[in-house]
Amino acid sequence: MTATRKIIHIDMDAFFAAVEQRDFPEYRNKPIIVGGMPDSRGVVATCSYEARRYGIHSAMSSARAYRLCPQAIFVKPRFQAYQEVSLIIRKIFAEYTELIEPLSMDEAYLDVTGATDYQGSASLIAKAIKADIKKKTQLIASAGVSYNKFLAKIASDLDKPDGFYLITPEQGANFVERLPVCKFHGIGKVTASKMQALGIHTGSDLKKLSMETLQEYFGASGLHYYTICRGVDNRPVNSHRAIKSIGVETTFQQDITIRQDILQQLQGLLENALKKASAKQLNARTLTVKIKYHDFVQITRSRTLPCNLVGATNTLDILENLLINTDIGERAVRLLGITLSTFENQAVSYRFQQMDLFQDGNNSGVSFDLDFLKDN
Repeated sequence: MTATRKIIHIDMDAFFAAVEQRDFPEYRNKPIIVGGMPDSRGVVATCSYEARRYGIHSAMSSARAYRLCPQAIFVKPRFQAYQEVSLIIRKIFAEYTELIEPLSMDEAYLDVTGATDYQGSASLIAKAIKADIKKKTQLIASAGVSYNKFLAKIASDLDKPDGFYLITPEQGANFVERLPVCKFHGIGKVTASKMQALGIHTGSDLKKLSMETLQEYFGASGLHYYTICRGVDNRPVNSHRAIKSIGVETTFQQDITIRQDILQQLQGLLENALKKASAKQLNARTLTVKIKYHDFVQITRSRTLPCNLVGATNTLDILENLLINTDIGERAVRLLGITLSTFENQAVSYRFQQMDLFQDGNNSGVSFDLDFLKDN
């Protein structure tokens, strides 16, 4: 018989805001909003619990957050500071297990099934990790413990801040039956609304539907819903999870319309994305441009190239071709984004000594016709 797994989900409480309150004592016990300024088109990245009492949450526009809480203190993110703390937290995780699956800078899954610390008690290990984080960073984490990733993630959200919650194998199925579908991790607002329209309000309601019916309503996700509503989730904690995409985007304080300005902005975003990919020793072949017009209509244009985008120095031709059959230059734009994907490790790329698609024309080598970039 397979041993019951022991999974911990650690989630830092109001991470960015907590770092700001730690580093700047004048912010403590006050509503802090990390993200865009209130007079901009920015959004809330996160906020302190003092701000959350006013109904403020992440992804809310900064302007609306200001209307809800005019006395809030708005601060711009300091990602380097957050990354430094994240590295300390990762080192703490590694003291207890090698099976760590980071989800972001401030949360991760840990599989401690084979751990020997604290007689192998996942609950005691989770509490020790929380204590270590507080001691070494002066920050607070919440922990969820269960026998799979789905329930561990749910558990970590139940008792915030400074939370700890355990869902045992004996409790799992009944716990999920009582859980509202809007609380299921991985079911967003749109899907939850669709479920509720179908009369599905809890895990118990979801459990009444056959796998075939769920797949008919929700496609490939139907199988996942069928298993998790029974408290089953066999996904492993993946300590070598592949990076699928790297993206950057920017929202403009004022809409931009001039085509040349838009191209320059995209070039800058692409350079930033390529730097991020290079820092992770990755090369990309797929480039996606995201455009959100002034009326919030959003489009994307994507191309997979025959070679890696390695050290691109002249990307204007590619970007111009991606903008064919768009309304760039005619409709005002409020947001632009660049995403890189279809990655290959740089060590593999260099082994084959692939030519740079964007080499200067006076370099020897192959030149490429960019007509393949045009829409068919």
